[in-house]
Amino acid sequence: MEEGTALQQIEPAVDEPADRVGRRRLPRVDFLRDLVLLLAWLVIAAIFSFLSPYFLTVQNFRNIGMAISIIGIASVGATIVLVSAGIDLTVGSVIGLSVITVGALLSLGIPVTGAVLGALLAGGLVGVVNGLLIVKARINPLIATLGMMSVIRGLAFVYSGGISHAIVSDSFSFLGGGRVAVIPLPIFVMGVLYIGVWAIMKYTDFGHYVYSVGDNAQACRLAGVDVKRLRYIVYIVGATAAALAGLFLASLMKASLPQAGTGYELNVIAAVILGGTSLSGGIGNLLGTLLGVVIMGTLDNGFTLLNVPAFYQMIAKGLVLIVAVFVDQIRTGGYE
Repeated sequence: MEEGTALQQIEPAVDEPADRVGRRRLPRVDFLRDLVLLLAWLVIAAIFSFLSPYFLTVQNFRNIGMAISIIGIASVGATIVLVSAGIDLTVGSVIGLSVITVGALLSLGIPVTGAVLGALLAGGLVGVVNGLLIVKARINPLIATLGMMSVIRGLAFVYSGGISHAIVSDSFSFLGGGRVAVIPLPIFVMGVLYIGVWAIMKYTDFGHYVYSVGDNAQACRLAGVDVKRLRYIVYIVGATAAALAGLFLASLMKASLPQAGTGYELNVIAAVILGGTSLSGGIGNLLGTLLGVVIMGTLDNGFTLLNVPAFYQMIAKGLVLIVAVFVDQIRTGGYE
């Protein structure tokens, strides 16, 4: 049985106290699905190792780790959003907004800590607006976040005039170039984030509510769960995670680019769905997402080593997304 179907056994849950809904024991993770993903990655790695002598090296695996850290951090928030039966297409635009915001604040002489907090706040505000459009205005999440994706990207270009600016700050450069022991800081932060959010989703009422709302929002309302408030939180968390990813991207690029993060929403959503999170909500786990991120990052890296043109890489990513969604529809019963 899949993880996240926390309310499927609730009848009309009117008589059940709300404080017990989040304490229901979630079904155990589908280890077979994650094992298949792991085996798929091993096969992909073996193929690229055979095709390129540069793939199976320590430096290349470090490159893969650094590359997937940005997508990986953003995918944490996207997983929570999708598990709650939502969707957020503003991921790439929020990454770009974060890059522009931190660059602008640093150029004004704001200390690094203040600039970082400002960029995270900007991302959180996008989550608030997304929540208002979806919860208050009752706009379909796909349409609401698609519109916001365009608005945010446009604002980034308007503010910057479409011009890139260098970010000159040794302290800020530590985000992308620093290390914890021998582990690059972006990879370390991604790992800590996955472990922490995995624990929250598995052992706290908040995590159980997210799965429950994704599985059956109406039953949650009847049980006394504040579904609207939870959706606000979910979209704020998703946007803030994207803003955090943007901070690491800005530090690695050492530049403020208005086009930063373009197309990242496709990579993030493809990785999350490939990792087993269902578009219909209520199903998904962080381990699967991490494996999906690693597979997508390995494909990017392998294609680059083989000098596959970028346009063909776009085709491959699109096909991966279509296949992942097709498998999800088979698993969940598909559309009527």
